[in-house]
Parts: sequence; C-alpha cells; structure tokens
Amino acid sequence: MRLPAGQCSRAVHPPGIRISPAPGRLLRDGEVVCTTSTPTLRAAEENTMTTTELSPYWLRDNCPCAECRDPRNGQKLFQITDLPDDLAIAARAELDGRLEVLWSDGHRSRYPVGWLAEEDGEDGRTESGKQLWDAADFAAGLPEAHWDSYLADPAERAAVLAAVRRSGFAVLRGVPAVERQVLAVAETFGYVRVTNYGELFDVRVEPDPNNLAFTSAAIAPHSDNPYRDPVPTLQLLHCLENSATGGDSGLVDGFRAAALLRAEAPEHFAVLTRTPVPFVFRDRGTELRADRPLIDVDPLGRIREVRFNNRSIATLRGPAAELDAFYAAYRAFAAITLRPALQLEFRLDPGDCLIFDNVRLLHARTAFAQDGRRHLQGCYADLDSLSSTLSVLERRSAALDELAALFEGEGAGEYLGEAVTMAEHMLQAGALAEAAGAGPHLVAAALLHDVGHLSLDKHSQGALHGRDLMAGTDNRHSHTGADWLARWFGPEVTEPVRLHVAAKRYLCAVEPEYRARLSEASEYTLQVQGGPMSEQEAAGFAAHPGAEDAVAVRRWDDEAKEADAATPDFTHFRPLLAALMR
Repeated sequence: MRLPAGQCSRAVHPPGIRISPAPGRLLRDGEVVCTTSTPTLRAAEENTMTTTELSPYWLRDNCPCAECRDPRNGQKLFQITDLPDDLAIAARAELDGRLEVLWSDGHRSRYPVGWLAEEDGEDGRTESGKQLWDAADFAAGLPEAHWDSYLADPAERAAVLAAVRRSGFAVLRGVPAVERQVLAVAETFGYVRVTNYGELFDVRVEPDPNNLAFTSAAIAPHSDNPYRDPVPTLQLLHCLENSATGGDSGLVDGFRAAALLRAEAPEHFAVLTRTPVPFVFRDRGTELRADRPLIDVDPLGRIREVRFNNRSIATLRGPAAELDAFYAAYRAFAAITLRPALQLEFRLDPGDCLIFDNVRLLHARTAFAQDGRRHLQGCYADLDSLSSTLSVLERRSAALDELAALFEGEGAGEYLGEAVTMAEHMLQAGALAEAAGAGPHLVAAALLHDVGHLSLDKHSQGALHGRDLMAGTDNRHSHTGADWLARWFGPEVTEPVRLHVAAKRYLCAVEPEYRARLSEASEYTLQVQGGPMSEQEAAGFAAHPGAEDAVAVRRWDDEAKEADAATPDFTHFRPLLAALMR
C-alpha cells in the first residue's frame, strides 16, 4: 500500500507512576523514586514507596488473577464496592520480573513489571492519535491499495485501515464497479449503518432530490448527517461511473482546520466548542435533529469531532451578543476550511472506493455538467468497528512476528539429533501438509507442532526445553506448545499439536512397520516419552475425536527430516495462519 507521510501530531500521555523494566527500580514521571530489589515481601511502612505512589484501589482493580478476572475473557468478577474501605498494601516485592503485592485483606496479586511500565492509551478518536494534514502532504499520491491485495493480504488490509484512522481516509482501487459492492467493502471491517437513506444510497442527479448531493451542483466541504446523534462516523463512496465534465471529489482535514482556529483565534475556538448548534433534516418521512457543537472536544480539551454542514444548520436562538460571538467564530472557521492549502482534490474513477472519517474530514464536490453520467454508491459505517478490526489485525501480526522470530532465532538450531534444524523440520512438515491438500488447520498444526521444544515466553514459565528431552527428561513439548498456541488458535489447530506425541506412541503400538522406520533420535525420544501405548491406551486414543488429525500431523512430522529440502519460508504461511487466528 502506498501511504504518503502526513504531519505527525504529538500524543498526549498523562503522567503516572510506572515500574521500569529494570528490576528493582520504581519510576515516577521518569525519575527514580525508590528501589524494591529485596527478594521477599516487606511491610509497606518499611519501604520508601507509599501506597499513594501506587494507588491501592487502582492497583487492586487491575489485579489479573483468576479470582478477580475470568481467565477466558478477562472480565472482572467483582464490583469496586466489594473492596474494603480501608484497603492498603500490606507488603510488596519485585520477584522474577513481577511486582507481588500482599493486600491488607489477605488477597495476593502479581503484576508483570512490563505491564506497569506501559504508556497510557486512548480510543484513538482524538487529535492526539492522528496525523493532521494539508493538501501538499499528499503531493506524492493518496493512501491507496488495490482491492485484490487488500482482500488477500492481512497486512495490506491493516495498512488501509490504519490510514483511515491516522489520516482520515484511504482509497481502494479496482473494486468491482457493480451495484451494492460498496456494502461488501464495508463488511470487510465492520457493519453497515442503515439510515433514512437505506443501507446504501445513490449519489447521482435525481428528478426530485431531497438533498443537494443528488444534484449536479457544487457541494462545499461538509460533514454528512450532523443531525444524527450518534452521527455515522465513517462514509464510503464507490464510483460506478464518472464520465461527466467536472464532479471531482475533495477532502479537508477538519481537525487541522480546527487546530488552526485554536492557534489563530483561541476565543473563536472556545465559542465553537461550547455552543450547541441545532442540526436539522426534514423530508416527507423523516424529522431529525441533533444539538451539537461544531467542534467537540474531550475532557482534556483534545479535538474529538467536527460537525460542519451549512445546509443543515437550523435557526440558532440566544442573546444577540452570544449570537454575534458565534457567527464571528463560525465565519472564521468556515474561511479556514476553504483555504486552498487545506483542500485536497482528486477524481474518483470507476472502481475507486473512498473510505473516510465523517466526524473529522469534510468532503466536497465540484459542479459537473450533465454531458455524461456520474454515479457513486455510498453507505455509512462506524469507526469503532474499523478500529476493532485493525486492532485484531495488529494483534495477529504481532503474534505472527513472535512466531517468525522463533523460526528465525532459536529455530535455526539443531533439531534433536536430526540432519535438519528445528525451523527446517517444522517448515517441511507444513509444506508436506500443504502439498497433501490438507485443510488450513492441519497445515498450521504441522507447521507449529514442535514449538514446545523452544524457549517460549512467560505463558510457559518453567517449561522444559528440547535439550531436556534429549537428556532423558520428557519435556511434554506437545502440551506446552498447544497451551502456548491456544492464545491465538482454536482447538482445531492446538489439539493435533497436543496429541502428536501420543499419535507416535499409538502408531508404534498398532503399526509395527511404522516403528521400524523411526530415526535413531526418534526411537530414543519414544522411550523417554513413555514408549508404545498399551492395547488399552491405543483403544482410548483411537476413540479420541482428534486422533485422525493428530496421526496425520505425526506422519508429516516423521517425513520432515530431509536435509537441504526446498521448502517455503515462514512468510509463505503467514496469510494462512492469520486467517485461522482468533
């Protein structure tokens, strides 16, 4: 995806108390307050850190233990009023990268130091999470991607959605120019917002228009549906035909315009943030009204929404002095939105679909002659769904990066006495499953079946390594790997991983020729792992619903030991894994 750089805005992070990643150091606003390196819990009054420096109710409200949060969904299992009125930290210590706290009511909590050091986040809706722009910032081109790439590559889709959240818009090229296709675009990241215009609307010249958008007239920069509360926060416009002279599209960064007003005339900015404006829409079957300011800010004063639509502002009532102040501010703001430097103009061709933030960007259109047809189809959606989809894609990407690092790092080491590395072995297994036409879940299971041999992260603390297995101790890597992978994958992937060692023991019990083909290293690990199953154990395994998949993974596992075999790298499997992730 081509994403031109915009103007970076500064993120606003409220100050707070943090534990640094370095063991034993407590930070407050970047300064060392005290050290807590003592390896045992100490009474609070013996420590120089006070309970106010680590707010007791904040800390306890965020306790991650299974007694306080449902381990399946992370939701809290208690009410804030359940905590005692005199809650206090009785003792605390930093142990093994975690802050351990003993509470005055006897409860014990453990917090990862890294979590305590995290920066404060926000919902991404305010100016602090955006790149405010002028038209010149896109001189090299618009943020855009091709529809086929967007559908096929999760990274491309994430780049498009990130552009919408960061810069306020993106364009998809090559979207099939067929009716109702705009709905399919919206459904790739969220849900269509149905309004009085229906689930979609046609932007073309109508014989009896209820909105100037359905004429050939020029349309000045504006927000859509400001008379709704809540207003649709996203709009999509898909070009089906554009052969008329004129009819070019335009965008203005409303947040940038508002920021300029704040800098140039702070008194005007203040008026527009505190004056409710009556936005109204009426037609034969609709009567809508929302009283909202032109510029909406959050409690910290950061710009969060812009509603600007001259055609929808009804009569504002009030004392003359207040009306004079409003109209002076309104005119100043309107003049800024019309500055040429802020107006980005471009033409949508058939197959182009513009996605933009309707509570930030103002969109416009030049007049067009009726010497050809201009037909766009549009629909509304919401930013929360787009942000949700983007967050999931980013979470999956981070997980895949973690897996890739295992393959490229420790996975490059030897594989338990075989002639291939661990990574080569797993990649070969995945490739064999793929060549056999196995389902995606089995390809993933074959690819990842031996991750439990590696040094995994905190989710598997205390787990043994592949070296332990070769030294004669069963590291139960199938279970460790399955448990670790369960953060991202469902049982269709994790259970064949969990059972692939049991499948080896099963096959040795029921297929004598199978055991005869085992490599020397595999025969050795068979003995460490419990040897062939008994007749009763084999019957129990065969009755397991995942036995067939586990046996398939096991067979690919046994074949995947060919030195110098040509296999795809981990990147080849990323789209498949991403599609399977929860």
